Amino acid sequence: MIIQPKVKGFLCSTAHPLGCEENVRRQINYVKSLNSDFAAVPPKKVLIVGCSTGYGLSARIAAAFGYGAATLGVCREKAPSENRTASPGWYNSKAFDKLASAEGLRSKTLNEDAFLTSTKNKAIEIIKEELGEIDMVIYSLAAPKRAMDDGTVYRSSLKTTGKPFISKDLNLETLEIVEGRMECATEKEIADSVKVMGGEDWYNWISMLSEAGVLKENAVTVAFSYLGPELTYPIYSHGTMGFAKKHLYETSFKITEDFSSLNIKAYVSMNKSMITQASIAIPLGPIYIAIAKKVMQSSGCYENCIQQMYRLLTEKMPPGKPPVVDKDNIIRLDDYELQPEIQEKISRNMERITTETAEELAGLSDYWLDFYNMFGFRFDNIDYSVDVSPFYE
Repeated sequence: MIIQPKVKGFLCSTAHPLGCEENVRRQINYVKSLNSDFAAVPPKKVLIVGCSTGYGLSARIAAAFGYGAATLGVCREKAPSENRTASPGWYNSKAFDKLASAEGLRSKTLNEDAFLTSTKNKAIEIIKEELGEIDMVIYSLAAPKRAMDDGTVYRSSLKTTGKPFISKDLNLETLEIVEGRMECATEKEIADSVKVMGGEDWYNWISMLSEAGVLKENAVTVAFSYLGPELTYPIYSHGTMGFAKKHLYETSFKITEDFSSLNIKAYVSMNKSMITQASIAIPLGPIYIAIAKKVMQSSGCYENCIQQMYRLLTEKMPPGKPPVVDKDNIIRLDDYELQPEIQEKISRNMERITTETAEELAGLSDYWLDFYNMFGFRFDNIDYSVDVSPFYE
Protein backbone atom coordinates (compact mmCIF):
# COMPACT_ATOMS: atom_id res chain seq x y z
CA MET A 1 0.00 0.00 0.00
CA ILE A 2 1.23 3.49 -0.88
CA ILE A 3 0.25 5.48 2.21
CA GLN A 4 -0.28 9.21 1.91
CA PRO A 5 -1.90 11.65 4.37
CA LYS A 6 -5.62 12.24 4.03
CA VAL A 7 -6.35 15.41 5.97
CA LYS A 8 -9.55 17.29 6.64
CA GLY A 9 -9.50 20.04 9.24
CA PHE A 10 -7.74 18.75 12.35
CA LEU A 11 -8.20 15.09 11.36
CA CYS A 12 -5.88 12.82 9.42
CA SER A 13 -7.51 9.48 8.53
CA THR A 14 -4.26 7.70 7.64
CA ALA A 15 -0.99 6.99 9.42
CA HIS A 16 2.34 5.73 8.12
CA PRO A 17 3.82 2.76 10.03
CA LEU A 18 7.47 3.56 9.25
CA GLY A 19 6.95 7.25 9.94
CA CYS A 20 5.36 6.51 13.32
CA GLU A 21 8.30 4.26 14.13
CA GLU A 22 10.63 7.11 13.19
CA ASN A 23 8.73 9.43 15.52
CA VAL A 24 9.20 6.97 18.40
CA ARG A 25 12.83 6.32 17.48
CA ARG A 26 13.72 10.02 17.51
CA GLN A 27 12.26 10.43 20.98
CA ILE A 28 14.20 7.40 22.18
CA ASN A 29 17.40 8.76 20.65
CA TYR A 30 16.84 12.08 22.44
CA VAL A 31 16.63 10.36 25.83
CA LYS A 32 19.61 8.13 25.12
CA SER A 33 21.69 11.10 23.95
CA LEU A 34 21.47 12.67 27.40
CA ASN A 35 23.34 9.78 29.01
CA SER A 36 21.10 9.83 32.06
CA ASP A 37 22.39 8.09 35.17
CA PHE A 38 19.04 6.83 36.44
CA ALA A 39 19.04 3.17 35.45
CA ALA A 40 19.92 1.99 38.98
CA VAL A 41 17.15 3.85 40.81
CA PRO A 42 13.34 3.66 40.87
CA PRO A 43 10.84 3.75 39.31
CA LYS A 44 11.57 0.37 37.76
CA LYS A 45 8.08 -0.88 36.92
CA VAL A 46 5.68 1.67 35.43
CA LEU A 47 2.05 1.53 34.30
CA ILE A 48 1.05 4.15 31.74
CA VAL A 49 -2.69 4.58 31.21
CA GLY A 50 -3.02 6.35 27.88
CA CYS A 51 0.37 5.40 26.45
CA SER A 52 0.09 5.67 22.68
CA THR A 53 0.46 9.32 21.69
CA GLY A 54 1.47 12.73 23.02
CA TYR A 55 2.57 13.05 26.61
CA GLY A 56 1.66 9.48 27.52
CA LEU A 57 3.89 8.01 24.82
CA SER A 58 6.75 10.35 25.69
CA ALA A 59 6.44 9.57 29.41
CA ARG A 60 6.69 5.88 28.60
CA ILE A 61 9.79 6.47 26.49
CA ALA A 62 11.40 8.62 29.19
CA ALA A 63 10.71 6.01 31.89
CA ALA A 64 11.96 3.08 29.81
CA PHE A 65 14.99 4.60 28.13
CA GLY A 66 15.85 7.02 30.94
CA TYR A 67 15.28 4.77 33.96
CA GLY A 68 15.50 1.37 32.30
CA ALA A 69 11.98 0.77 33.60
CA ALA A 70 9.76 -2.13 32.61
CA THR A 71 6.52 -0.65 31.29
CA LEU A 72 2.95 -1.75 30.79
CA GLY A 73 0.99 0.58 28.54
CA VAL A 74 -2.79 0.71 28.20
CA CYS A 75 -4.49 2.37 25.23
CA ARG A 76 -7.34 1.84 22.82
CA GLU A 77 -6.19 2.19 19.24
CA LYS A 78 -7.54 1.15 15.86
CA ALA A 79 -5.79 -1.82 14.24
CA PRO A 80 -5.10 -1.89 10.48
CA SER A 81 -7.00 -3.81 7.81
CA GLU A 82 -6.24 -4.75 4.24
CA ASN A 83 -7.39 -1.38 2.90
CA ARG A 84 -7.01 0.94 5.92
CA THR A 85 -4.07 1.96 8.02
CA ALA A 86 -4.07 1.69 11.77
CA SER A 87 -4.29 4.77 13.97
CA PRO A 88 -0.92 6.41 14.71
CA GLY A 89 -1.16 5.28 18.34
CA TRP A 90 -1.37 1.64 17.24
CA TYR A 91 1.82 2.00 15.22
CA ASN A 92 3.51 4.03 17.98
CA SER A 93 2.82 1.31 20.55
CA LYS A 94 4.00 -1.48 18.24
CA ALA A 95 7.16 0.49 17.48
CA PHE A 96 7.80 1.15 21.16
CA ASP A 97 7.48 -2.52 22.08
CA LYS A 98 9.78 -3.48 19.19
CA LEU A 99 12.47 -0.91 20.01
CA ALA A 100 12.28 -1.52 23.76
CA SER A 101 12.71 -5.26 23.21
CA ALA A 102 15.76 -4.60 21.04
CA GLU A 103 17.30 -2.79 24.03
CA GLY A 104 16.45 -5.62 26.44
CA LEU A 105 13.68 -3.60 28.11
CA ARG A 106 10.50 -5.31 29.25
CA SER A 107 7.36 -3.82 27.75
CA LYS A 108 3.82 -4.85 26.98
CA THR A 109 0.89 -2.93 25.53
CA LEU A 110 -2.73 -3.74 26.33
CA ASN A 111 -4.99 -2.43 23.57
CA GLU A 112 -8.26 -2.20 25.48
CA ASP A 113 -10.66 0.46 26.75
CA ALA A 114 -8.95 1.77 29.90
CA PHE A 115 -12.26 2.90 31.42
CA LEU A 116 -13.63 -0.64 31.72
CA THR A 117 -13.23 -2.82 34.80
CA SER A 118 -12.39 -5.78 32.54
CA THR A 119 -9.38 -3.91 31.16
CA LYS A 120 -8.16 -3.07 34.65
CA ASN A 121 -8.44 -6.74 35.58
CA LYS A 122 -6.45 -7.76 32.50
CA ALA A 123 -3.75 -5.23 33.37
CA ILE A 124 -3.62 -6.55 36.94
CA GLU A 125 -3.14 -10.10 35.69
CA ILE A 126 -0.27 -8.99 33.45
CA ILE A 127 1.35 -7.18 36.36
CA LYS A 128 1.02 -10.24 38.59
CA GLU A 129 2.48 -12.56 35.97
CA GLU A 130 5.24 -10.38 34.57
CA LEU A 131 6.03 -7.49 36.93
CA GLY A 132 4.92 -8.45 40.41
CA GLU A 133 4.33 -4.90 41.63
CA ILE A 134 4.47 -1.47 40.05
CA ASP A 135 6.00 1.59 41.66
CA MET A 136 4.67 4.32 39.35
CA VAL A 137 1.33 4.93 37.63
CA ILE A 138 1.17 7.61 34.94
CA TYR A 139 -2.38 8.62 34.01
CA SER A 140 -2.49 10.31 30.61
CA LEU A 141 -5.89 9.33 29.29
CA ALA A 142 -7.55 11.68 26.78
CA ALA A 143 -10.82 10.44 25.33
CA PRO A 144 -13.94 12.08 23.88
CA LYS A 145 -16.26 9.58 25.56
CA ARG A 146 -16.41 7.02 28.34
CA ALA A 147 -18.35 3.78 28.21
CA MET A 148 -19.30 2.37 31.61
CA ASP A 149 -19.46 -1.31 32.50
CA ASP A 150 -23.27 -1.22 32.24
CA GLY A 151 -23.16 0.22 28.72
CA THR A 152 -23.91 3.83 29.67
CA VAL A 153 -21.87 6.25 27.56
CA TYR A 154 -20.79 9.73 28.67
CA ARG A 155 -19.44 12.23 26.15
CA SER A 156 -17.20 15.16 26.96
CA SER A 157 -17.75 18.63 25.54
CA LEU A 158 -15.18 21.31 24.80
CA LYS A 159 -17.21 24.40 25.63
CA THR A 160 -16.99 27.50 27.78
CA THR A 161 -19.31 28.52 30.62
CA GLY A 162 -21.01 31.74 31.63
CA LYS A 163 -21.26 33.34 28.20
CA PRO A 164 -20.08 32.45 24.68
CA PHE A 165 -16.42 33.15 24.02
CA ILE A 166 -15.40 34.89 20.81
CA SER A 167 -11.78 35.05 19.72
CA LYS A 168 -9.50 34.84 16.74
CA ASP A 169 -9.27 31.34 15.35
CA LEU A 170 -7.30 29.47 12.72
CA ASN A 171 -9.26 27.81 9.93
CA LEU A 172 -7.17 24.68 9.44
CA GLU A 173 -8.53 24.06 5.95
CA THR A 174 -8.05 27.53 4.44
CA LEU A 175 -5.26 28.69 6.81
CA GLU A 176 -7.16 31.94 7.32
CA ILE A 177 -7.40 33.79 10.61
CA VAL A 178 -11.12 34.05 11.30
CA GLU A 179 -13.44 34.88 14.17
CA GLY A 180 -14.17 31.81 16.25
CA ARG A 181 -16.95 31.27 18.72
CA MET A 182 -17.18 28.79 21.59
CA GLU A 183 -20.65 28.14 22.94
CA CYS A 184 -21.64 27.65 26.56
CA ALA A 185 -22.03 24.22 28.04
CA THR A 186 -25.18 22.99 29.75
CA GLU A 187 -25.02 21.62 33.28
CA LYS A 188 -25.30 18.11 31.86
CA GLU A 189 -22.43 18.73 29.44
CA ILE A 190 -20.28 19.95 32.32
CA ALA A 191 -21.15 16.91 34.44
CA ASP A 192 -20.55 14.50 31.58
CA SER A 193 -17.21 16.13 30.81
CA VAL A 194 -16.13 15.67 34.41
CA LYS A 195 -17.20 12.03 34.18
CA VAL A 196 -14.95 11.51 31.15
CA MET A 197 -11.99 13.81 31.82
CA GLY A 198 -12.04 14.13 35.61
CA GLY A 199 -10.32 11.98 38.20
CA GLU A 200 -12.85 9.20 38.80
CA ASP A 201 -11.21 6.67 36.50
CA TRP A 202 -7.73 7.55 37.81
CA TYR A 203 -8.98 6.81 41.31
CA ASN A 204 -10.56 3.54 40.13
CA TRP A 205 -7.24 2.39 38.67
CA ILE A 206 -5.37 3.07 41.92
CA SER A 207 -8.12 1.44 43.97
CA MET A 208 -8.16 -1.78 41.93
CA LEU A 209 -4.37 -1.98 41.77
CA SER A 210 -4.19 -1.56 45.54
CA GLU A 211 -6.89 -4.14 46.25
CA ALA A 212 -5.13 -6.62 43.96
CA GLY A 213 -1.87 -6.18 45.85
CA VAL A 214 0.13 -5.06 42.80
CA LEU A 215 0.74 -1.46 43.87
CA LYS A 216 4.05 -1.22 45.68
CA GLU A 217 4.31 0.56 49.01
CA ASN A 218 5.56 4.14 48.53
CA ALA A 219 4.47 4.11 44.88
CA VAL A 220 3.81 7.42 43.17
CA THR A 221 1.14 8.31 40.65
CA VAL A 222 0.86 11.38 38.44
CA ALA A 223 -1.93 12.57 36.16
CA PHE A 224 -1.39 15.04 33.34
CA SER A 225 -3.35 18.26 33.09
CA TYR A 226 -3.40 21.62 31.32
CA LEU A 227 -5.22 24.85 32.09
CA GLY A 228 -3.07 27.52 30.47
CA PRO A 229 -2.73 31.27 31.06
CA GLU A 230 -5.41 33.86 31.71
CA LEU A 231 -5.56 34.51 27.97
CA THR A 232 -7.12 31.10 27.40
CA TYR A 233 -9.18 30.79 30.59
CA PRO A 234 -12.54 30.87 28.72
CA ILE A 235 -11.38 27.83 26.71
CA TYR A 236 -9.72 25.86 29.48
CA SER A 237 -9.96 27.01 33.10
CA HIS A 238 -13.49 28.44 32.84
CA GLY A 239 -14.73 25.81 30.42
CA THR A 240 -15.84 22.21 30.70
CA MET A 241 -12.19 21.20 30.68
CA GLY A 242 -11.56 23.38 33.72
CA PHE A 243 -14.31 21.65 35.71
CA ALA A 244 -12.86 18.27 34.73
CA LYS A 245 -9.30 19.25 35.60
CA LYS A 246 -10.41 20.68 38.93
CA HIS A 247 -11.91 17.29 39.72
CA LEU A 248 -8.68 15.61 38.61
CA TYR A 249 -6.72 17.89 40.94
CA GLU A 250 -9.03 17.17 43.89
CA THR A 251 -8.69 13.47 43.17
CA SER A 252 -4.93 13.68 43.72
CA PHE A 253 -5.55 14.57 47.37
CA LYS A 254 -8.22 11.88 47.73
CA ILE A 255 -5.83 9.20 46.42
CA THR A 256 -3.04 10.31 48.76
CA GLU A 257 -5.42 10.30 51.72
CA ASP A 258 -7.33 7.09 50.98
CA PHE A 259 -4.21 5.03 50.24
CA SER A 260 -2.04 6.44 52.99
CA SER A 261 -1.60 2.96 54.47
CA LEU A 262 0.62 2.20 51.46
CA ASN A 263 2.08 5.72 51.52
CA ILE A 264 0.89 6.29 47.95
CA LYS A 265 1.51 9.86 46.77
CA ALA A 266 -0.57 11.34 43.95
CA TYR A 267 0.21 14.48 41.98
CA VAL A 268 -1.06 16.46 39.03
CA SER A 269 1.51 17.62 36.50
CA MET A 270 0.40 20.83 34.79
CA ASN A 271 1.98 20.51 31.36
CA LYS A 272 2.57 23.17 28.73
CA SER A 273 0.51 23.67 25.60
CA MET A 274 1.51 21.28 22.85
CA ILE A 275 0.40 20.21 19.40
CA THR A 276 -1.06 16.79 20.13
CA GLN A 277 -3.98 14.82 18.73
CA ALA A 278 -6.02 15.86 21.76
CA SER A 279 -5.14 19.57 21.77
CA ILE A 280 -5.70 20.25 18.07
CA ALA A 281 -9.34 19.20 18.47
CA ILE A 282 -10.01 21.98 20.99
CA PRO A 283 -11.92 24.89 19.42
CA LEU A 284 -9.85 28.11 19.30
CA GLY A 285 -6.89 26.20 20.72
CA PRO A 286 -4.54 25.73 17.72
CA ILE A 287 -3.93 29.45 17.15
CA TYR A 288 -2.76 29.95 20.74
CA ILE A 289 -0.61 26.81 20.64
CA ALA A 290 1.04 27.86 17.37
CA ILE A 291 1.78 31.40 18.58
CA ALA A 292 3.06 30.13 21.94
CA LYS A 293 5.44 27.72 20.23
CA LYS A 294 6.82 30.46 17.97
CA VAL A 295 7.37 32.83 20.90
CA MET A 296 8.97 30.19 23.11
CA GLN A 297 11.27 29.04 20.31
CA SER A 298 12.47 32.58 19.72
CA SER A 299 13.03 32.95 23.47
CA GLY A 300 14.94 29.67 23.74
CA CYS A 301 12.57 27.98 26.20
CA TYR A 302 10.44 25.75 23.98
CA GLU A 303 10.12 22.05 24.84
CA ASN A 304 8.43 19.30 22.85
CA CYS A 305 6.69 16.30 24.42
CA ILE A 306 9.76 14.17 25.07
CA GLN A 307 11.74 17.11 26.45
CA GLN A 308 8.85 17.85 28.83
CA MET A 309 8.56 14.27 30.01
CA TYR A 310 12.29 13.86 30.48
CA ARG A 311 12.34 17.02 32.60
CA LEU A 312 9.36 15.70 34.55
CA LEU A 313 11.05 12.42 35.46
CA THR A 314 14.51 13.82 36.11
CA GLU A 315 14.00 17.32 37.53
CA LYS A 316 10.40 17.63 38.70
CA MET A 317 10.11 14.06 40.04
CA PRO A 318 13.78 13.25 40.78
CA PRO A 319 14.37 9.61 41.72
CA GLY A 320 14.53 9.03 45.46
CA LYS A 321 13.41 12.57 46.27
CA PRO A 322 10.02 14.28 46.78
CA PRO A 323 8.56 15.87 43.63
CA VAL A 324 9.09 19.58 43.09
CA VAL A 325 5.66 21.16 43.58
CA ASP A 326 4.20 24.63 44.01
CA LYS A 327 2.19 25.90 46.97
CA ASP A 328 -0.88 24.02 45.67
CA ASN A 329 1.01 20.72 45.44
CA ILE A 330 1.06 20.87 41.63
CA ILE A 331 4.04 19.91 39.51
CA ARG A 332 4.57 22.84 37.12
CA LEU A 333 5.81 21.89 33.69
CA ASP A 334 4.06 24.95 32.29
CA ASP A 335 6.49 27.18 34.18
CA TYR A 336 8.36 28.31 31.06
CA GLU A 337 5.15 29.05 29.17
CA LEU A 338 3.61 31.08 31.98
CA GLN A 339 6.57 33.41 32.44
CA PRO A 340 5.17 37.00 32.33
CA GLU A 341 7.48 38.07 29.50
CA ILE A 342 6.46 35.04 27.41
CA GLN A 343 2.76 35.63 27.99
CA GLU A 344 3.16 39.31 27.15
CA LYS A 345 4.65 38.43 23.78
CA ILE A 346 1.97 35.81 23.10
CA SER A 347 -0.84 38.26 23.93
CA ARG A 348 0.69 40.92 21.72
CA ASN A 349 0.96 38.51 18.80
CA MET A 350 -2.60 37.29 19.32
CA GLU A 351 -3.77 40.88 18.89
CA ARG A 352 -1.59 41.46 15.82
CA ILE A 353 -2.16 38.22 13.94
CA THR A 354 -3.99 38.26 10.61
CA THR A 355 -4.10 35.85 7.70
CA GLU A 356 -1.23 37.80 6.13
CA THR A 357 0.97 37.69 9.27
CA ALA A 358 0.07 34.15 10.38
CA GLU A 359 3.30 32.56 9.13
CA GLU A 360 5.43 35.25 10.72
CA LEU A 361 3.68 35.23 14.11
CA ALA A 362 2.46 31.63 14.40
CA GLY A 363 4.87 29.67 12.21
CA LEU A 364 2.13 27.76 10.43
CA SER A 365 4.57 25.75 8.31
CA ASP A 366 6.18 24.49 11.54
CA TYR A 367 2.74 23.83 13.01
CA TRP A 368 1.83 21.66 10.06
CA LEU A 369 5.12 19.79 10.21
CA ASP A 370 4.32 18.85 13.82
CA PHE A 371 0.81 17.89 12.76
CA TYR A 372 1.95 15.56 9.97
CA ASN A 373 4.74 14.09 12.11
CA MET A 374 2.10 12.92 14.61
CA PHE A 375 0.69 10.68 11.88
CA GLY A 376 4.07 9.52 10.64
CA PHE A 377 4.37 11.84 7.64
CA ARG A 378 6.95 14.38 6.44
CA PHE A 379 10.02 12.76 7.96
CA ASP A 380 12.86 13.55 5.58
CA ASN A 381 14.41 10.09 5.81
CA ILE A 382 11.23 8.17 4.89
CA ASP A 383 10.42 7.41 1.23
CA TYR A 384 6.64 7.76 1.11
CA SER A 385 6.46 6.48 -2.49
CA VAL A 386 7.42 2.97 -1.37
CA ASP A 387 4.78 0.28 -0.99
CA VAL A 388 4.49 -0.72 2.69
CA SER A 389 2.28 -3.08 4.64
CA PRO A 390 -0.33 -1.41 6.83
CA PHE A 391 0.17 -4.28 9.29
CA TYR A 392 3.65 -3.07 10.31
CA GLU A 393 5.35 -6.34 9.45
